[in-house]
Amino acid sequence: MNASVRIAVADDEPRMRQFYEEVLPVLGHQVVCAAETGKELVDGCQTSRPELVITDIKMPDMDGIEAAFQICRAEPVPVILVSAYDDLQLVSRAGENHIQAYLVKPIKQQDLQPAIIIAMRRFQEFHSLHKEATDLRQALQDRKTIERAKGMIMKRGGLDEPAAFHALRKLARDKNIKLVEIAEMFLTVEEALEPRKEV
Repeated sequence: MNASVRIAVADDEPRMRQFYEEVLPVLGHQVVCAAETGKELVDGCQTSRPELVITDIKMPDMDGIEAAFQICRAEPVPVILVSAYDDLQLVSRAGENHIQAYLVKPIKQQDLQPAIIIAMRRFQEFHSLHKEATDLRQALQDRKTIERAKGMIMKRGGLDEPAAFHALRKLARDKNIKLVEIAEMFLTVEEALEPRKEV
């Protein structure tokens, strides 16, 4: 992956921010935000909309893990955490969020590019899996709706299952709308026709 990535960086040490601002463009990337604190990073990401965040953990007012959580809650983005401490507790807390890589200071130019590539690739895989799961849930929900509508047509029209499904599919084709939308329309009509229960 040689594509340029829009990156937000955060570190309370000026020399680290300068390091990112000098090294990342050499690697072909663009620094769109350089923050000194966690809050600055969160605010900066809202306006700059980076494709990747590289942040120190220990910073004034809000640590990098909390900042990453707030950023990803608004819009998921891959995050690389950087720390001077190889702390298992921090690593474990970091694993609960959208953290894709973890680097221990001092970091060098040659550490950054592999971490960026891995973080971007892992995030794309995570995003694809999430989309697949969402699509699958929607497909199952649509299937349930179609089955309920088909059952209603079988009951109302005295049809067998294949005939009811054929009728539903033909109507969807004739109206040029999705099968699930026709099913939803049938169910809405059915609910409207059902006699209200006396309270």
